[in-house]
Amino acid sequence: MTKRDLVVRIADETGLIQQDVYAVIQKTLDYIVENLAKGENVEFRNFGVFEVRERKQRIGRNPNKPSQVVTIPARKVVKFKPGKVMKKIITGV
Repeated sequence: MTKRDLVVRIADETGLIQQDVYAVIQKTLDYIVENLAKGENVEFRNFGVFEVRERKQRIGRNPNKPSQVVTIPARKVVKFKPGKVMKKIITGV
């Protein structure tokens, strides 16, 4: 599903104008990204939690030249942990 698909579906179900629905979805995503950039977690009850974690620096190898060692720098990544309701719906347990 794309953002466009989501906008069309919500607009059809609610009777709202697609431009308004798009604006709300875009603003929501902007705020999520803004908080993650600050290092804050974003939690939606029964859906899940987005959190920023730091990956440590590590050593990698070039697959074409295994003797060549490459240092992969530390970096921040976004992790998602699904909530209980989402887990239950997806796994059926």
